[in-house]
Amino acid sequence: MQRFELIDARSLQEASSLLKKHGAQAQPLAGGGDLLYLMKDYVEGPRLKSPTVLVNLESIPGTNTIKYERGKGLVLGATALIADIEADKTIQEKYPVIHQAAAEVASPQLRNMGTLGGNLCQKPRCWYYRNQDIVCLKKGGDQCWAINGDNRYYHAVLEGGPCHIVSPSDMAPALIAAGATVHLFGGKAARSMPLEKFFVTTRESLYQETVLAPAELVAEVRVPEPKPGTRSAYVKARIRGSWDFALASAGVSLRAANGVVQEARVCLGGVSPRPYRAEAAEKALVGKKVDEATAKAAAEAALADAKPMTMNAYKVDLAKAVLKRAILEST
Repeated sequence: MQRFELIDARSLQEASSLLKKHGAQAQPLAGGGDLLYLMKDYVEGPRLKSPTVLVNLESIPGTNTIKYERGKGLVLGATALIADIEADKTIQEKYPVIHQAAAEVASPQLRNMGTLGGNLCQKPRCWYYRNQDIVCLKKGGDQCWAINGDNRYYHAVLEGGPCHIVSPSDMAPALIAAGATVHLFGGKAARSMPLEKFFVTTRESLYQETVLAPAELVAEVRVPEPKPGTRSAYVKARIRGSWDFALASAGVSLRAANGVVQEARVCLGGVSPRPYRAEAAEKALVGKKVDEATAKAAAEAALADAKPMTMNAYKVDLAKAVLKRAILEST
């Protein structure tokens, strides 16, 4: 592993200033589970270079906040540990979809070092991207090797191309289903946006997965107070029972009155370059009583535009099954 300089930041302002000062040579560091893996394996290309300066965000006081205020909702700092989110009793009670997603992240050891911001901003798991000997399109090469290669697992069936990665985050679909807003610091001005707007497809931006500008950081995520009658669930399908990324996942939040859905938020993971807000499924649920037939119709609507690759057509049916289960568990 090449040498690097580690600098402890004492504030978001200092962290952003350090990133600006060192430019493309610097990267922010929190838990480090993904970034250090990429560095150790020399995952590089013409548009992807290993950093020589790491700016430590976990040294910044207050960035690991987990705070709930009745009537206002939940605040999650960017360096909050996934394990702490999973263990929080208020989240378990009021935000089941977030608790369940946190419990599905990797392994207990990794949840005790991984952070919320890191989970949202992690790089894709495509094995061509992760192979140090292959220069793929996303690393600055001239082709996406997954198109004619092995695209069984971590490749898109929705919104794919020109690069066919999928978003690997567990927390993102759950937080989007819960209506979360992300707050960013360090750009031209501090800004906030719905979390689903934070992510981009590879058609919009080939070399990054989010809207983060240079030296801009995730500061915190805010989740509104659930309205009365709201229930939620997160369901994930993966190759192994532990420490694995989603082949397909679904976060669902439904607000019902007298058994009829009044509001629905549905987000899929593992099937698109970004967490996929399934608005067609939401429309299929609103105004209906949720039963097997309604859940199936919503799942069909969510995957109606799916265009699988040569080896991953099974993910369409898998995603439908995962979403159907999440809908039924949210009633």
